[in-house]
Amino acid sequence: MCRVFGVSRSGFYEWLSRPESARKHADRQLSGKIKQAFEDSRQTYGTRRIQDALDPQGQRVSRARIGRLMRQQGLRCKTRRRFRATTNANPSLPVAPNHLNRQFQVAEPDRADVGDITYGATGEGWLYLAVFLDRFSRQVVGWALSAWMTADLGLDALQMARWRRRPGKGLLVHSDRGSQYASGRFHALLKDQGYVCSMSRKGNCWDNAPAESFFPTLQTELIHQRRFETREQAKQEIFEYIEVFYNRQRKHSTLGYRTPAEFDTLHRKAA
Repeated sequence: MCRVFGVSRSGFYEWLSRPESARKHADRQLSGKIKQAFEDSRQTYGTRRIQDALDPQGQRVSRARIGRLMRQQGLRCKTRRRFRATTNANPSLPVAPNHLNRQFQVAEPDRADVGDITYGATGEGWLYLAVFLDRFSRQVVGWALSAWMTADLGLDALQMARWRRRPGKGLLVHSDRGSQYASGRFHALLKDQGYVCSMSRKGNCWDNAPAESFFPTLQTELIHQRRFETREQAKQEIFEYIEVFYNRQRKHSTLGYRTPAEFDTLHRKAA
């Protein structure tokens, strides 16, 4: 080996017995903390979020160093696949104006909720998920699962948001023009509660970008990483992802690297 690499035998044995440098020792210790933060994030955090996760531990580290140590350990974030929408408009059903009008920054919680529907495959067939997110904290405040994409799917998700948050009259409820959001029962609930219905313009996904951006995250971090044998298994894991991980553990850069639940709590304490 010494001949192949062009080094002396004495030099090799000296290197072999040389004590670990302070820098290498620090890198080895830091690598363990980086890997732990990466695994705690379900392999979703990149250098910026890991940097933020290490800061409370007194580890002030550059992103370049974190990136180098991640590459050495073969740590790579989950990547997104192409996402397809699921809701379809029914021209015979009524639509509402776009009151949200891409005003995605909201000053207080329970002022505007945005909703959408996605799906995932299981060994028993498709499973559909409807969600509503509070625009202030990005928190999933209501959600519903079903084996069929019925008119009640969006209604059930909104009902959960209503029971959980108890928003007052004037709540802006925004969605696309899918038939689930244009149904008579859905609009009857909005009218009964004094909520304001808002819908995206025809064929314009950017009008509901905050809701639609949640689903690629869910698909990337959970659905595309798992093989669900049954719908019940998928329901349990989606429940755990939303209520435990996404709402309470996953840091959001737009929230100052706080979780949605933490961001909401801090606002209420300051109010």
